[in-house]
Amino acid sequence: MQSNLFIYPGKLEVATNPTQFTTILGSCVAVCLWDTKLKFGGINHFMLPLWNGEGLASPKYGNIAIDKLITKMIWAGASIENMEAKVFGGGNVINTTSNLYNIGERNIEMAFSKLNEYGIRVVGSSTGGKKGRKILMDSSNFKILHKFIEKQSF
Repeated sequence: MQSNLFIYPGKLEVATNPTQFTTILGSCVAVCLWDTKLKFGGINHFMLPLWNGEGLASPKYGNIAIDKLITKMIWAGASIENMEAKVFGGGNVINTTSNLYNIGERNIEMAFSKLNEYGIRVVGSSTGGKKGRKILMDSSNFKILHKFIEKQSF
């Protein structure tokens, strides 16, 4: 029986049993990992690209979230050589005239840079743009469905 898990911002999960992960992304990014030999996977959801060394090294930061996800995959039996990744999110969903923040773009850069550091191949992605995304990942086969989410006016 497949379980369902919603991944909140700053969280990550790995499942060796069939699990459907769901998350909703704006400027946040989700890195999805899959072990091609053992056929299981995991996902994170981070909000900011880089932990600055102050306070807790939380997985709400991309550099921490990706390291922790890879470590958790290895603890579950995966090996880096067998891992593939898919990257989602990083939309520019906040209306601003300033390019000062560019959180989404910086989150995307962090994800690809960190995966490259580990030598993990990115086999799919949907990043950037002006819309949010809803992601559904099946941990048993690495099929990922995503749809764009329009901004709501109230």
